[in-house]
Amino acid sequence: MTRPRETFDRELQRLQDEILALGSMVENALVDSVETLKRRDMEGSQRLIAQDRLINEKRFAIEADALVLIATQQPMASDLRILAAILVIATELERIGDYAKGIARINLMIGEGPLIKPLIDIPRMAEKARAMLHRALDAFIRQDAALARAIPAEDDEVDALFNQVYRELMTFIMADPRNIDQANHLLWAAHNLERAADRVTNICERVIFTVTGKLAEMDSEEGLIGIA
Repeated sequence: MTRPRETFDRELQRLQDEILALGSMVENALVDSVETLKRRDMEGSQRLIAQDRLINEKRFAIEADALVLIATQQPMASDLRILAAILVIATELERIGDYAKGIARINLMIGEGPLIKPLIDIPRMAEKARAMLHRALDAFIRQDAALARAIPAEDDEVDALFNQVYRELMTFIMADPRNIDQANHLLWAAHNLERAADRVTNICERVIFTVTGKLAEMDSEEGLIGIA
């Protein structure tokens, strides 16, 4: 006969596996959205927009299952923190997926013409945000607060790349005002990636709370800046 704790542990592990699966979907969407922009792949962008529905559905399924587990199993405090983290992380992942969908839409808005410049720093931003997200989810599964504290410092690199993109696009606008529309679209794509990295910091904060029981606000320069 299966004991209630064994059932709970099995369901909790399943939810963590589902978070990893959702994270993988979001990582792929983030990088693929920039690749379709880089290649001027209109069909690829349309597929990414359609596939965002799957990300949304998985997020809501995870939330529903987590709430059922909370309501029916009366988890202990440490288990409840993990379940609360799952609810928050699923939401953050869905938001990052929205940023990827936004980049796919930007590609369609620009149209099939050539870009005003080859994309160099925007793909770097996408890969950096993806790597940060991957490690943040690893920190959650491993319950590694030290790793979660270290990751937000990397957001400085994403911010620096965004500033580089901004400066470069401004030079294209000043050289030829006809570039303004596409430059603005590319800047919004870079902004979406910057926000995706900020969402990873939110995930790291939740990991630290799960492990320590302390709520902490973090930024990339100062680490923990407030504890409740």
